[in-house]
Amino acid sequence: MQVVVVVPAHNEVANLPDCIASVRVAAAAVPVPVLTVVVLDDCDDGSEDLSGGHGVDVHFHHIDARNVGTARAAGFEVARRLRDTDPQRTWYANTDADTRVDPDWLQRQLASQADMVLGLVRVPAGRVPPGLARRYLRGVDSDDHAHVHGANLGCRAAPYWEVGGFADLATGEDVDLVARFEAAGYTIDRDPDLWVTTSARRTGRAPGGFAEDLRAAADLPAVEDAS
Repeated sequence: MQVVVVVPAHNEVANLPDCIASVRVAAAAVPVPVLTVVVLDDCDDGSEDLSGGHGVDVHFHHIDARNVGTARAAGFEVARRLRDTDPQRTWYANTDADTRVDPDWLQRQLASQADMVLGLVRVPAGRVPPGLARRYLRGVDSDDHAHVHGANLGCRAAPYWEVGGFADLATGEDVDLVARFEAAGYTIDRDPDLWVTTSARRTGRAPGGFAEDLRAAADLPAVEDAS
């Protein structure tokens, strides 16, 4: 068994070190090899300078697509070339460059018996007004974990390739992949205890992403803030 973690990044030099460090902590908690592929997509902020000194467990790959779906797909293509192993014994995990994964992030995914695992996203304490954070979490609770986040998504390698992998979509590439897993009859585990912490920016890099969720939460009725 092995794990591949893909991290797409467009001009995230300030966030990437913390992201990679958190993935390494999660990797140390599982008894299998973990390869992290960072896909630097059209970066001009010095992100390339971060590629040295990480060892063989972190690989940096460069593309110029400016497309998150293309970047995620490229990461798994690179991993398949680097480590040509049995897809039946490989797990793929996805996060984002502005995100820190929890220490049990990979443990929880590997413990699932499903073909895909979907987790949730929190914002860092103190980075958004408390009322906004509560309204976002209230929205998560109210929809029985219907959210799909590319920053917190894992799946088995074999069905990933069977359904065609990530599409070249500038937004919604995660929702599209989940829909194809569902259409093919694969099992999906929506784990309410699988969390990552992502940036609190409300102007995102991808249209329709988590930043848009925060903007939507900001417009919810602030009933609990009345006091």
